[in-house]
Amino acid sequence: MQYQEFCDRLGFIVSRETFARLETYAALLEKWQNTINLVSKSTLADLWQRHFLDSAQLYPLVKDTDGILADIGSGAGFPGLVLSILGKGDVHLVESDIRKAVFLREVARSCDASVHVHACRIEEAPVQDAAVVTARALAALPQLLDYTAPLLKGGGICVFLKGRIVDEEITTAQKDWEFSVEKQGSITGDEGVVLVLRDVVRK
Repeated sequence: MQYQEFCDRLGFIVSRETFARLETYAALLEKWQNTINLVSKSTLADLWQRHFLDSAQLYPLVKDTDGILADIGSGAGFPGLVLSILGKGDVHLVESDIRKAVFLREVARSCDASVHVHACRIEEAPVQDAAVVTARALAALPQLLDYTAPLLKGGGICVFLKGRIVDEEITTAQKDWEFSVEKQGSITGDEGVVLVLRDVVRK
């Protein structure tokens, strides 16, 4: 994907330097994918839309929040590492797979991204009072909230990338949780949804 198309699709401008760092990230992902399974092989041909744009669209929702952003189940770094490269500060990536954690540290070093990589289970993450918790393709919403609750500070928000059954997941989660919810369509696909939850409290 070319620089101008990336900015046009996002709806906001990133610097050419930032885009070059994302290109370095993409090249490293393609290189490491030969050794460890970082993303689904079926998405490699459409890496920029399926992963980079999908993650970057969250930046306007989180860029002005003060405090920690905890990205749980980070995998190959989506969305947390992309958000850090775009300029979000104090990003913590939680990934239990040691090989993926090594990859995240290598990308962070190569792209000059100031992130904290925690190679541990979410339940063991040394993160408290996060202002934002993000997740993508990790678990259904009820399980995500179980993971999120110990990490999130009062007044914090959850920003999750979800799919076509999001309404069903919301209904199920509301049996055990109270929260306010905002939904917006993803820029990367008709079935994708960006879910923003506030005032999350277990019933």
